[in-house]
Amino acid sequence: MALRKIRIYEDEILRKKSKTVEKFDKRLHDLLDDMKETMYEANGIGLAAPQVGILKRAIVVDPGDGAIELVNPQIEYSEGSQIDIEGCLSVPNVWGEVERPKRVIVRGQNRHGEEIKIEAEDLLARALCHEIDHLDGILFIDKVIRFVTEEEIEKRRSKEQKMDLE
Repeated sequence: MALRKIRIYEDEILRKKSKTVEKFDKRLHDLLDDMKETMYEANGIGLAAPQVGILKRAIVVDPGDGAIELVNPQIEYSEGSQIDIEGCLSVPNVWGEVERPKRVIVRGQNRHGEEIKIEAEDLLARALCHEIDHLDGILFIDKVIRFVTEEEIEKRRSKEQKMDLE
């Protein structure tokens, strides 16, 4: 495994549409392993292949329950709405409120090409939508309702931590 360089928003590769993965080989396995390692090292909860310079339809997410790898993911169904603050490893030090579906069903393949289906809500649904957007050249800043400051985020974190202690 190896850390990969995360591309920053000025990089034109982030605006291109990724290609369907057709070979489920060692190169793909290495890419997925490297993406997970890179995501964890950068303290992210998701990473898409274009963010490390590879125009392939592959993502990894881990909102706290363990890593999920998805190859050729597609949102099959979505419902509801949630608005929350997002950031992105490719857009450092920028945060904004983004509306996403509350619940999604995503179909894709695992690293071996086997079909998988994920039913997700809340943060996992948000993370999947965010990373799948990357595969189509869409960044969260394209969908921001309102940008937020670091101070707002800190206030929110301290309020949530206070609620957790009660």
